[in-house]
Amino acid sequence: MYRRLLAAAVLVLAASAPALAALAVGATAPPFSAQASLGGKVFTFDLAGALKNGPVVLYFYPAAFTKGCTIEAHTFADAMDQFKALHATVIGVSHDNIDTLNKFSVSECRSKFPVAADPSLTVAKQYDAVLPQAPTYANRTSYVIAPDGKILATLTDLSHPQQHVENALAVLKQYESHQ
Repeated sequence: MYRRLLAAAVLVLAASAPALAALAVGATAPPFSAQASLGGKVFTFDLAGALKNGPVVLYFYPAAFTKGCTIEAHTFADAMDQFKALHATVIGVSHDNIDTLNKFSVSECRSKFPVAADPSLTVAKQYDAVLPQAPTYANRTSYVIAPDGKILATLTDLSHPQQHVENALAVLKQYESHQ
């Protein structure tokens, strides 16, 4: 309970901070593998393997079960049919441990997309997605990555979790129309 209250307080304070750019559009996405959960079942998510199936929407979020992160997870879950129609994989990443993510993947992600554990923020650091005001949390940063591993778009915005889904869908639609 204390951890969730602390996370909520950190997020409220950080929401007023300016958004920072993360990795640049056109940069190569750093490869990674991480323990993940989909519908409460643990597996290893591998970015290179996922990119073989199409674009990947990689989104970082501060903490499972906090207000903004729950809104973002619900919004991604509601849009999964649209992402699948665009041949895209969605993966969320946070500092939470896999036991927490097993629950979050079922309740908030509605078993529709996986979430990966990054307790030491190793992946978040590679993607310049650490929350500057609270470096033990990931920032709310999303990437759309093309199958060739190049970053098509990035968005860092802690205050508007739904915007990450809208942005990712718009980029994927544009990408698909040029294929």
